[in-house]
Amino acid sequence: MKNNEQTPVAFEKHAIRRFYDEKNEMWYFSVVDVVAALTDSVNPRDYWFKMKIRVKTEAGLELSTICRQLKMKAPDGKMRETDCANVEGLFRIIQSIPSPKAEPFKQWLAKVGYERIQDMGDPARSLDRAREYWQQQGRSEKWIQQRMMGQETRNKLTDYWKDHEIKGEEEYAILTNIIHQEWSGVSVKKHKDIKGLKTQNLRDHMSEAELIFTALAELSTRQIAQSVEATGMPENAEAGKKGGRIARNARLELEQKTGKGVVTGENFLPPAKEPKRLKGTGDE
Repeated sequence: MKNNEQTPVAFEKHAIRRFYDEKNEMWYFSVVDVVAALTDSVNPRDYWFKMKIRVKTEAGLELSTICRQLKMKAPDGKMRETDCANVEGLFRIIQSIPSPKAEPFKQWLAKVGYERIQDMGDPARSLDRAREYWQQQGRSEKWIQQRMMGQETRNKLTDYWKDHEIKGEEEYAILTNIIHQEWSGVSVKKHKDIKGLKTQNLRDHMSEAELIFTALAELSTRQIAQSVEATGMPENAEAGKKGGRIARNARLELEQKTGKGVVTGENFLPPAKEPKRLKGTGDE
């Protein structure tokens, strides 16, 4: 699976997970993510569950029948079955969501739905969209450049794994966690917890230093793996530990010189909205 086939896209700063079906040449989008974007619900999964019951009762339509269960990255970093719908299916689902964002979302969806066709003729378009997405999230040009360079390093590593008997997202995730634990001292999940992230992509919320050390660890891992022609999980896991240690040693030396930790809780999440105070609560 190529990276851009599951790269989230943004609608008004809401990340919408998606999957491209190569066989049918069709995009599928996470329904729960769409519900979250249109309703601002604090529990979009519960909203979607109740919505399916309501539509079945009122119109006799099973919304689940226009969805597919596809594996997408969940908040805990694991690939989990998720209700997804193509553009046509989402148009039907949106009709049952009372939201002022419905029309703008339909226009956005129609545009995004044809991206893959355009990408096949001009692959640079997907890179331009990634840059635009990060710009919309307020990232600096320096950060974006580092993020894209890190992604290229990551792609070369996963290409190596693919050609050397590493199979499926689960094995990719295990090896990624080994490398991350070695260089940073924390697991991927713990790192996300430190930053207060849930469904968000960890790398999209890394500092420049965190991105650089992640890239160094993955670059070192690939070069070590290539030098010994590592094949299969045990050999690539050992290469991952060695590559991660190289970045860890560099991190520790930098932290000693600066007195500052590289792994931080800083993120790019929007500020949390303050709860409205009710009159007569004694807070006046």
